[in-house]
Amino acid sequence: MKKSFIAILVFLLAFPVFGSSAEAVGQGPNYNGNETVKGERLTSQEDLLAEVHRAADRSQFIETEIIGQSVQGRDIPLVKFGTNPDSPTILFLTQQHGNEVMTTEAALDVIKGLSNNSKHNRELAEEINVFFLPRLNPDGAVGDVNFDISDHVGGGIATRANANNVDLNRDHNTLSQPETLALHNNVLRAYDIDYLVDFHHQGARSGIDGELVSGSILYPTNEAVNPEVREMSQRLGSVMYNAVEDRGFGLLARYNGGTANTIARNGLAVEYDIATLLFEMRGMIDHSNPNQVLGQKSNGYLIQQGVVSMEAAINAIAYGGINEADITFWETLEVQSFVEGEEETE
Repeated sequence: MKKSFIAILVFLLAFPVFGSSAEAVGQGPNYNGNETVKGERLTSQEDLLAEVHRAADRSQFIETEIIGQSVQGRDIPLVKFGTNPDSPTILFLTQQHGNEVMTTEAALDVIKGLSNNSKHNRELAEEINVFFLPRLNPDGAVGDVNFDISDHVGGGIATRANANNVDLNRDHNTLSQPETLALHNNVLRAYDIDYLVDFHHQGARSGIDGELVSGSILYPTNEAVNPEVREMSQRLGSVMYNAVEDRGFGLLARYNGGTANTIARNGLAVEYDIATLLFEMRGMIDHSNPNQVLGQKSNGYLIQQGVVSMEAAINAIAYGGINEADITFWETLEVQSFVEGEEETE
């Protein structure tokens, strides 16, 4: 009994009881000069590599592959779950931008859940292949870059671009950087990917109807995208949107994105016929603009938002639920906008 109580207590301390969307991820705390911004509680590059290799050692259904190195020579791991090459494959891509970190923490939680050899995972491994690129930009993630980021509110613990000051999510046509080249050559061209979720973080002050959101989503909008690919992207968005809405601690909006094919959401859908979804989480760990940075007290909610949405996508694709997903909600999903006057006191 004592062990059970301690386990429950640890869980509650790590992830507070979820309330309504207004009380959870969407309402802060913002960074107003008095919020602590730290990186020590996040997974380091060394620990990330150790975790994914440990998952592969623990599970007969998981393999880890190093697809390349960053500008500064850090390894970029690909984690692959599944045993049936004929099954559909989904890829979760996180941290193209080094200062967008909670989705990586969520991916690592999902990997850990898939790494036990339970009956559920044995069955799942036959029905779907799940790939993770949990950190495409390891140099930006640790602030080891060849330009000055001392003006960031966290002191430069992480930054958006890679070490060469290139935005990796604008490099999907030119492939000028080793990180994007590794993604395309050693993942997208090496495997048959059916679905891809490109996880990012947006600013901390976006909202709908004056209420701050926990994130936003959008399917590919480039006119060259195959209509069937666009529809499957919308179905993927429906599954993940409903999973978050059903849990009650998130509020998602429609991302106000463009049609450029230099970004993953559009470019990968056009070039590879992959159903893609952009999923933006609220707030970043570090940035030169305080409106982009979110205090740490929302971390647990953001991680759980990622976990819940990833697991929903996996199950819907594996067992066919995605084919019945209702996409009509996109017609009324409100586009987010900047919310003025939302100063937090915490």
